[in-house]
Amino acid sequence: MLEKKIKVLVVDDSLLFRKVLIDSLQKNNDIEVVGYAVDAFDAKAKIPKLRPDVVTLDVEMPRLNGIDFLKQLIPQHPVPVVVVSSLNINVFEALSAGAVDFVRKPDMSKQNTVDAFFKDLTGKIRIASKAIVHRHTEHKEMSKPSGAPLAISSAKLNSTVIAIGASTGGTEATLTVLKDLPADTPGIVVVQHMPEGFTKMYAERLDRLCRMRVKEAKSGDAIVRGQVLIAPGGELQTKVVRQGNGYAVSCLPGEKVSGHRPSVDVLFTSVAETVRQNAIGIIMTGMGRDGADGLLKMKKNGAFTIGQDRDSCVVYGMPMVAHNIGAVEVQASCENIAGVLRRHLAKL
Repeated sequence: MLEKKIKVLVVDDSLLFRKVLIDSLQKNNDIEVVGYAVDAFDAKAKIPKLRPDVVTLDVEMPRLNGIDFLKQLIPQHPVPVVVVSSLNINVFEALSAGAVDFVRKPDMSKQNTVDAFFKDLTGKIRIASKAIVHRHTEHKEMSKPSGAPLAISSAKLNSTVIAIGASTGGTEATLTVLKDLPADTPGIVVVQHMPEGFTKMYAERLDRLCRMRVKEAKSGDAIVRGQVLIAPGGELQTKVVRQGNGYAVSCLPGEKVSGHRPSVDVLFTSVAETVRQNAIGIIMTGMGRDGADGLLKMKKNGAFTIGQDRDSCVVYGMPMVAHNIGAVEVQASCENIAGVLRRHLAKL
């Protein structure tokens, strides 16, 4: 029996790019392009008729941009959307509006860039076809000192390290956790599967929306209370290492692990070996199993571990594998993970 093809609607105002996109996607045996739309209004009319499994969406379009279109679309038709965009902040606005994932538009003059783009896009379309689309709440910028502090000055908290790993759907899920944490929360290191360049913009966005300070990690950065370090995308693997009486991050070139760079497994394994029982591991939404083995190592070495639950995940993959192999101590929705974390910290 033949497997059902993934029905895709391509939304892009560029005739040339649209044709290249459709022709390339049609070469995949498991993908069927059921139609295209030249702008948001065209897409709005065609989605109910064509009932695509996934929509690819350009952000910059005439009459109505992709962000405003998503805000209208998702409440009415919660279809998985993969944004195809150039490198700009609109990507995160699109994810906040309900897009499942994004792919950076290629330099059409460079064949290797184009090939990498289509490999990335087809992979994300396949993942998106299995995604559960959630409406996100609008996040507002907040002043850094606001919010009740943990009001715990124990030396143990000062030496606690929190490690978070996420993939598809993780940009908003991780934000949901971080925005509910006090400014004096123990140091956090985050691996979010994301291309080079976007991790810096993501860190800057989180810094505006969270009480903790947030920055893209650089090798040698100390892990301190009140600060979140985002592992840089690209060619580097991020680990936690000893630095004096505390901890720091090491961001060095490395091969892909569990199919990813940065890899959640690399981060979690380093935390298991270095921080041991003074660590907390949180695995969140994403396809595959990156982070599951590392989280199990953390738990076996005495760390407290949390897994995002099925209902709140965009893709219940990484947390599911971690749960199935016994790596997760507590399961919670992304809205409740911050509360679970605060209650655990209060016991230390």
